[in-house]
Amino acid sequence: MLWDVDYTLLHAAGVGRQLYQEAFAQVFGRELPAAATEAGMAGRTDRAITLDVLTLAGVPDPPGQAAAFQAALHRLAPGVAPMVSANAVVLPGVADALAALGRQPGVVQSVLTGNIRPLAEAKLGPLGLAAWLNLDIGAYGSEHEVRSELVDLARARAAEACGDSFSGAATVLIGDTPLDIEAALVTGARAIAVATGQFSVAELTAAARDDGAAPGTVTVLPDLTDTAAVVSAVMNGQAGEPAA
Repeated sequence: MLWDVDYTLLHAAGVGRQLYQEAFAQVFGRELPAAATEAGMAGRTDRAITLDVLTLAGVPDPPGQAAAFQAALHRLAPGVAPMVSANAVVLPGVADALAALGRQPGVVQSVLTGNIRPLAEAKLGPLGLAAWLNLDIGAYGSEHEVRSELVDLARARAAEACGDSFSGAATVLIGDTPLDIEAALVTGARAIAVATGQFSVAELTAAARDDGAAPGTVTVLPDLTDTAAVVSAVMNGQAGEPAA
């Protein structure tokens, strides 16, 4: 199963935006314009966000500059760990859900995140969440602009490491945005959507229906505090509000 990071497992208290500001200053020698900080981040990959940020900042040839900016993000990301320790919080129910799923036979937990890997590690490690996750078989936001394209990357890594294919509904994505739902449906996976970010239960349910989710494919939960419901949704495709 593949966890989203921001607003699903934790609230990072603006660490990502701080990192973008530092990387922009290092690469371009000036402050990131305020307009560029409004680039949409929810559910998107850092690779896609980078192009929007550079465009909004007025950088010439954003695609040509993206590699240098991404390299700066990778260099600087470990340095945000102290900010995570001081300000970020684990969302309610997350630790219990990770532990309970870790005890289930056949369950392998990793991440499918829009974050680049060093940033994901800088967020998860200080909060004690990385211990439950095999980050080597996850997929990260520097690897493709489109979130759904990350699913098969993670499946391939998990198959090589664990010897199972994790094809179709054997893969479960847990996230807080319609893009998490879309990534699951496009790749034949199941989704558990949690209303712990900017989207409500009603909005996530509507998004699943708009994407044509079959019954049992998407489960919508208000949060992760009901550990039994989370485990049931992962293991049986049940519990919570069915989206279709």
